[in-house]
Amino acid sequence: MAVGSEGKRSTLADVAARAGVSTALVSIVMRGAKGASASTRERVLQAAKEIGYRPDARARLLRSSRSRLLGVQFGLQQPFHADLVEGVYAAAEAACYLVALSAVAPSRGERHAVETLLADRCEALILLGPQAPAAQLEELAARLPVVSVARRLGRASAGVDVVRTADDDGARQAVDHLVSLGHRDIAHIDGGRAPGAADRRRGYRTAMSRHGLFGQVRILGGGLTEEDGAAAARVLLNGGPLPTAVLAFNDRCATGVLDTFLRARVAVPDEVSVVGFDNSHLARLAHIDLTTVAQDIPRLASLAVGRAIARLEGEPASGKDIVVAPRLVTRGTTAPPRPAALDAPAGKRRRTAGRRPGS
Repeated sequence: MAVGSEGKRSTLADVAARAGVSTALVSIVMRGAKGASASTRERVLQAAKEIGYRPDARARLLRSSRSRLLGVQFGLQQPFHADLVEGVYAAAEAACYLVALSAVAPSRGERHAVETLLADRCEALILLGPQAPAAQLEELAARLPVVSVARRLGRASAGVDVVRTADDDGARQAVDHLVSLGHRDIAHIDGGRAPGAADRRRGYRTAMSRHGLFGQVRILGGGLTEEDGAAAARVLLNGGPLPTAVLAFNDRCATGVLDTFLRARVAVPDEVSVVGFDNSHLARLAHIDLTTVAQDIPRLASLAVGRAIARLEGEPASGKDIVVAPRLVTRGTTAPPRPAALDAPAGKRRRTAGRRPGS
């Protein structure tokens, strides 16, 4: 249905009256079924256009034996998930599937989000960064096709397909970039138990070791949010020498680091370089201009939709693990370290740590 000029929803009957045909004939035209001449079909479609009528695709599908709905669980507070959802919509519409969304929020857990999608008769589920135990995902996959995006499963699963970024390689690229600029004291603010955190942590350690910097490895507890990044930045400011560079778990975490350094009058990138992860729309804002590791969002979304549809069209469950390469995007938060920062004793490098605006 559509809303007409008087605020009322246009119906098949309205189209029929406008075109001078029966409601049944309008239904035939709208369904693309046989039984209407070319001239009648044109007249009906023109009438529908004039009054702003559009078929209710969701209602039509629900009346059929299939819903052609792909359910997507996403984190309401995750900019990266918002970008993925946009990609999922594009890929699904190109394949003539619809998308139903269900958010995970502090007051709304993953189980609730999934149950809502199942109640909507979704034919397959695409879970963005799920944190449920692998066994729980496998139980769900016994009911319908399930694709996990941006999370490696701890063990092979015949029922759950995985589409993810090579997180360890992304962390390696970030460390390589910082080392190429001259940084040696590089700290990593990790993501705790968040999806991808273990791989990024491992990639950071491996890259530091490969550059002969294993003794410089410094990992601070962090998380997914700006608050997590800010808390880690305060630890750096108040406890030990400031590193010359920081690799944050994601862009939100990096934004918290940037804000805390700004308040403490620590210049980025002059005194400390900062790198994020995801290349979410947050990183691309002009006033943030964050160097970050980009995940290939269109490809991740397309592959996730493709795996869900392949399963719906009869491909046996195989537990595929599809890994997509990331790439570093260099912006304004990284630069070579100051020569003084490289040569000064550890305590001297902390000269700005206790300063606050107005001090």
